Amino acid sequence: MRPEKGVLIVLSGPSGSGKGTLVKKLLEQRDDTVLSVSVTTRQPRPGEIEGVHYYFRTRKQVEEMIAEGSLLEYAEYNGHYYGTPEPPIKKWLEAGKNVLLEIEVQGAEKVMNHRSDLVSIFITIPSMKELEQRLRGRGTETEESIQGRLQVARQELSRAFRYQYVVLNDEVDRAVERIQTIIEAEKMRYAYMEDLILEVMNDAQAQ
Repeated sequence: MRPEKGVLIVLSGPSGSGKGTLVKKLLEQRDDTVLSVSVTTRQPRPGEIEGVHYYFRTRKQVEEMIAEGSLLEYAEYNGHYYGTPEPPIKKWLEAGKNVLLEIEVQGAEKVMNHRSDLVSIFITIPSMKELEQRLRGRGTETEESIQGRLQVARQELSRAFRYQYVVLNDEVDRAVERIQTIIEAEKMRYAYMEDLILEVMNDAQAQ
């Protein structure tokens, strides 16, 4: 029997919805799940590490990757490129690892248009007021940036219908539990259980 197939998970939502915290908790709880590292042209935030949180590249370098066709998706968000290198994803899935893509809505829609073998999850916030409080609480955003992110968030919320699942992040542990439930349910779809069914059928025929 071949190794269990990995699940490609697309997770996105407005800036400030807590995606990063949820991803961190999820990876701590699941040894079978890895985070796809995206490439970006924005500057690193305090504590972000090259090759762990993002691959930080120049605009010219990312445009070269786009021209080469080595990105599964890419999008320009708030004046910066974000993209997902595809080769590592294929390798992880074949090895039975779940691959988590934490990407912006623009990029997520491109992935959904390109591939059907994925699970799409939209992380939403309880209210716009709370989102604004979270953004201000970072202490790293200018007023112009905050207003820009709030406007983008409204646009992104209007695209939530494209996703298979919507998870409310009102409390981190509860939100992580909801995502865990989705992953476990998806792993029981026929597409992931086909090898087991065929093995059982072969055993029956051999008797």
